[in-house]
Amino acid sequence: MGALENGLYSFKKKSNCVFCEKPQLNKKGKNYILFRDTLGFIMMNIFPYNNAHLMIAPYRHAANLEDLTSEELAQMMFLVKKSLVSLKKAIKADGYNIGINLGTVAGAGIADHLHIHIVPRWLGDTNFMPILAETKVLPQHLDNTFEILQPFFQPE
Repeated sequence: MGALENGLYSFKKKSNCVFCEKPQLNKKGKNYILFRDTLGFIMMNIFPYNNAHLMIAPYRHAANLEDLTSEELAQMMFLVKKSLVSLKKAIKADGYNIGINLGTVAGAGIADHLHIHIVPRWLGDTNFMPILAETKVLPQHLDNTFEILQPFFQPE
């Protein structure tokens, strides 16, 4: 376990890991972190599958579920719940995909720092652009989505 600083646990960070580096930045909005807790945080995916695609990660650099403490696992699930409650109020999607990609072969873009994806889904939200043009079409800029979501992620 890391040392407690300012109510958050401090852990040894890995360089070139977005989940280790972004929480260290205190630029509001620029790191796309919506909520911080003592052992983990909620941030927007800057390469989203859909608008308001969120990721939940522990502060501690760990690749597998079995590497996390019971407290870290419990807080990750608390943050999933908080994310869903907040998203349902803010964007009212028709459904949500929640998942963890363990390992590169399973689709993890960042395989060495465990994280949970929450992807809002709307009826008919798939389109042909990723297939034909290898690009995604998002109807809203990340900064706008962040401004819409931020009020719903305030500490209770």
